[in-house]
Amino acid sequence: MDRLHINGGVCLEGEIRIAGAKNSALPVLAAGLLTREPLKVCNMPHLIDITTMLQLLGCMGVQRVVDEKMNVQIDSSTIENLSAPYELVRTMRASILVLGPLLTRHGEAEVALPGGCAIGSRPVNQHITALEAMGASIAVENGYIRARVDGRLKGAHVFMDLVTVTGTENIMMAATLAEGRTIIENAAREPEVVDLADCLNQMGADIKGQGTDTIVINGVRELHGCSYPVMPDRIETGTYLIAAAATRGHVKVKDTRPHTLESVLSKLEQSGASLLVGEDWIELDMRGRRPRAVSLRTAPYPAFPTDMQAQFTALNAVAAGTGSITETVFENRFMHVHEMNRMGANIRVEGNTVFVEGVDRLNGAPVMATDLRASASLIIAGLVSKNETTVDRIYHIDRGYECIEEKLQSLGARISRVPLR
Repeated sequence: MDRLHINGGVCLEGEIRIAGAKNSALPVLAAGLLTREPLKVCNMPHLIDITTMLQLLGCMGVQRVVDEKMNVQIDSSTIENLSAPYELVRTMRASILVLGPLLTRHGEAEVALPGGCAIGSRPVNQHITALEAMGASIAVENGYIRARVDGRLKGAHVFMDLVTVTGTENIMMAATLAEGRTIIENAAREPEVVDLADCLNQMGADIKGQGTDTIVINGVRELHGCSYPVMPDRIETGTYLIAAAATRGHVKVKDTRPHTLESVLSKLEQSGASLLVGEDWIELDMRGRRPRAVSLRTAPYPAFPTDMQAQFTALNAVAAGTGSITETVFENRFMHVHEMNRMGANIRVEGNTVFVEGVDRLNGAPVMATDLRASASLIIAGLVSKNETTVDRIYHIDRGYECIEEKLQSLGARISRVPLR
């Protein structure tokens, strides 16, 4: 296990390239289970979660080939095991995404109840209820979801009680090979859902309405392979922009999609950042100024993303004024607050809202990461601190950020990874 050492006080300056989106790559890899032909997935990020998903596919008998550019070709014509074991699923919630593809193509699936970051209950009942409406028989026993269907799944009218990204993706994939039409209402509108739908359509699916709250899927008999580049990671993009704003820096992020980050860019402008935006790049310049505190409320896309609130908490911690951040998506996503207060931040939690009164600078301290985005927020806090900050349990950060210390070093940050003995 490693830790990060950070010596703060440096304004980030320079340019970096954004990696492919983890939250797009994982469902696209699962989509490879829907066809007998090879699927080539390009622009893959080099992350632990990607490695875990490839291991999961491999334990089912799926052939995987990774080239030097991190393009991955998967061939599920050799699949021989329709079970996703607890040993792999427990580390990554996105493993649930193999349930729909296995069931719709092979008529059965056995998937362990998923794990991942401890940021809330995130129940899978909506996945199960929707698949049952499509004709599946499902039992949850001994920690596993066991699903079967006689013949093909049947198209159904599915209403999601709560907006769920993985739920929308799972049912959308299952519906591609179902008999008849499936309509998903109150569907997730996230760009990653659109990216998956675009990939499925390239594979021969008939999907319309992605990006809206109603998705219509007309089932087809089979899908074919294709080559598909996953979209850039909007959360990685936002994280580096917030880090630049907090450190009063000047950074350009390249190979990204600015239109997927409108709510985040709006808040950065409110914080005092000057922004220039191109087709695939964003440039942020604080001109050496201290950021202003902002207030925000998380909600499903296109509103402000829950995956960015911890990073804005770090920015508010050193901003001028007082800001409030209300979390409406997950009930347990303020675990970074205690660690930041240990660094001299002035943050209090009231229910599902944090109130942050900015201080001039934080003080370095040993801190512990509790989940993926909390890890990123503690790194930002370390960048704006006096003295040295050490961040432990950084295996969380490696689940979602590609070579984060190297990218920050290229922007001038004094950060290093130190193996623990």
